[in-house]
Amino acid sequence: MKQKFSTKWKASKQPRKQRKYLANAPLHLKAKLVNVNLAKPLRKSVGKRNIQIKKEDKVKIMRGKFKGKQGKVLSVSIKYAKVYVEGIQVTKMDNSKANIPLKPSNLQIIEMADRGKKTKKETTKNEVEDKKTEAKKETTKNEVKESKNMENTLKGTRKK
Repeated sequence: MKQKFSTKWKASKQPRKQRKYLANAPLHLKAKLVNVNLAKPLRKSVGKRNIQIKKEDKVKIMRGKFKGKQGKVLSVSIKYAKVYVEGIQVTKMDNSKANIPLKPSNLQIIEMADRGKKTKKETTKNEVEDKKTEAKKETTKNEVKESKNMENTLKGTRKK
């Protein structure tokens, strides 16, 4: 394994090679390492055992010092494969608080954030339709103003 990352590499017994593979993996492969276990009721609804974690998910901590605590996910670091949860903090010597990075394997998703997939085509179509309706509204407003102005000018000429 002399290259930084090899796509042909399958497996190794040597821990150093396993660590090197994970450390040098590109982000699209590291994103798969941020999968989190789902709670049993969610497993049935989703049809999967684990799923990639997102920012607004509500999670329960299963292992470690904060075992049993729950909170919303503040951020997910795909590069480092760490998750930051709301309320899971440590107090530093200067009495400031710092968020603790957690491993995704120690978490369980209790409630999922909205995972509605929007394609680029759908968003652009919606934006185009919104712009068209706004343009129509503006033209109708301008037409009404112009017609009122015309009426006022006609009334002014008739009076004289």
